[in-house]
Amino acid sequence: MNLLLIEGRKLKRSKLLWILIAAILIMWIPCVLNADVNFDMETEGISPENNFFIQGFMGFAWFLFPASIVVITVLIAQTERKNRGLLKMLSLPVHPGGLCLSKFVILLFLLAAEMLFMVLGYFLSAEAASGLEHYDFSVDVSMVLRTAGLVYLASVPMVALYYMLSVLITSSVFSVGIGLALIVPSVLVMNTKAWFVYPPCYPFRIVTAQMHDLATKMGSFDYELVPWIPAAAVITVLCIVISCIFFGRGEVR
Repeated sequence: MNLLLIEGRKLKRSKLLWILIAAILIMWIPCVLNADVNFDMETEGISPENNFFIQGFMGFAWFLFPASIVVITVLIAQTERKNRGLLKMLSLPVHPGGLCLSKFVILLFLLAAEMLFMVLGYFLSAEAASGLEHYDFSVDVSMVLRTAGLVYLASVPMVALYYMLSVLITSSVFSVGIGLALIVPSVLVMNTKAWFVYPPCYPFRIVTAQMHDLATKMGSFDYELVPWIPAAAVITVLCIVISCIFFGRGEVR
């Protein structure tokens, strides 16, 4: 708890939350300005309001959310490496594994905040688009909250993977480059039988399945909880354990 409080104080002094808010604005403003395209989805059998909702979340789950994770993990790591801050922390009677886990928890908190901003951004954008096009683009609140919750939970293994990369790769340029490169194949991997072993595609798979449920003419795109959940649990635990083992070793050397 003491470590979490320390990390929380560091978070207050950072600009990470403002970065997340800016990313959400970049996400929803084009959706509002181009809201009229949602009326051209009759061939897929999806209503304009459902399409407005799901397209926004698809863009978020495919690129914006994973990219935010990559940037935030690297920024958190680099904050500690400035002025040898991590070496000073490791010189204290603090277990490196505990320090590593506290940073991971703060990372999960930041991403929960981003998901909250995403939900708020949707409701505000739906109201703005409704006024612009004189059509109600709002969907049921429970569907929005359910989708947001599932996307967040599905992102935890991906967060653990990207956090591990930020611990193992001390160079911020290479860490960001590799993290962003892992996002690109997620669309292809998502459609293979082995998708459950690739965490970057988890959130996008969730939202895509939701889109197929909403569109009456697109068929089904279900996902089986087994072997997905066991595989995700193993990947998450493995990444966290590796992060705790190697946390700070590069700086100590």
